Amino acid sequence: MTTIRHHITDDLLMGYAAGILPRAFDLVVATHVSLSDEARARLSSYEAIGGAVLDDAGEADLDSNSLEKTLARIQGMPMREPSHNRGRGIFPGPLYSMAGGDPDDIKWRSLGMGTKQCILHSDKDASARLLYIPAGQAMPQHSHRGTEMTLVLQGAYRDESDRFARGDIEIADQDMKHTPVAEAGQDCICLIATDAPLKFSGLLPRIAQPFLGI
Repeated sequence: MTTIRHHITDDLLMGYAAGILPRAFDLVVATHVSLSDEARARLSSYEAIGGAVLDDAGEADLDSNSLEKTLARIQGMPMREPSHNRGRGIFPGPLYSMAGGDPDDIKWRSLGMGTKQCILHSDKDASARLLYIPAGQAMPQHSHRGTEMTLVLQGAYRDESDRFARGDIEIADQDMKHTPVAEAGQDCICLIATDAPLKFSGLLPRIAQPFLGI
């Protein structure tokens, strides 16, 4: 059983329920909810509240092409399966569907020192990627220009704020600077979504950043 100590925030859950988050953030929230009974219960409450608000709302005039626009938006959204953990291995259902398989099926791209990543989605609003960090390996120190959501899928890492293991989610903003370090014993795999490029402290990561898409 997964013991989760760091849960998704209420504002992100409400944004997910309302359908207003970037697609990359949707993927992280859906994957976390698949692992967390607590988050799933809170999400159900927000969805129920949203349904009640719609029931009480009055009718509104619609454009003649409203149906076509709605269908187009639905087609562009990721699969949302927060109520069922249908994945195999470490990937819950929403992530398994997006990644197209298990970690061994992923087309990883090397970042050096055994670290590798796979970008799952990227658009003007945000990007989502899988990050593989060998046990004991530290990531470059960095801060943030926007929001970074990190969900642990395997292993664990520590930074200046706390320890994060499977199912835990860390939300970093412009005020946080940290150096994540994967714990010894098991390689760490995370799902990460960002809505702005990271700000690396070191020169080499800054030089490589445009080529790595982070």
